[in-house]
Order: sequence, then C-alpha cells, then structure tokens
Amino acid sequence: MMRICLVILPAILLGGCVSAAKTVVTAPFKVVGQGVDWATTSQDEADRNRGREMRKQEERERKERKRAEKEWKRQQRDD
Repeated sequence: MMRICLVILPAILLGGCVSAAKTVVTAPFKVVGQGVDWATTSQDEADRNRGREMRKQEERERKERKRAEKEWKRQQRDD
C-alpha cells in the first residue's frame, strides 16, 4: 500500500506542476500572437474597408455631380 502511495502521490502533484509550467511557457507566445493579430488587417477586413471607402467616394461624386447640375441649371435660367 505504501508503494502505491509513493507512486501515485508524486504523479498527482506533478500533474498540476506540468499544467502550470505549460501555461507559463505558452503565455508569451499567445500574447505576441494576439498583438500581431491586432496590429495586422485580415483580407476580410481590408476588403470591407475598401468597399466602404469606395461607397463613400461614390457618394461624394454623386453629391458633387448633383451640385454641378444645379449650378448649370441656375446659370441656364439666368441667361
């Protein structure tokens, strides 16, 4: 019985140490990976941002065209 306790007890205690050691060793890699993820833009994000910018540009052009047409009509009326 004593032999079994001498074998099982250290195995149980070391199991927790191995888990903690693994957490401590892998933590810096996880932090760096998260930082890289935050610092870079995925292709999906880049596509979404590009589409948004294109829609804004089209809206600006539409407003400018509408303003120019109004100005042209006003000039035609004044003549």
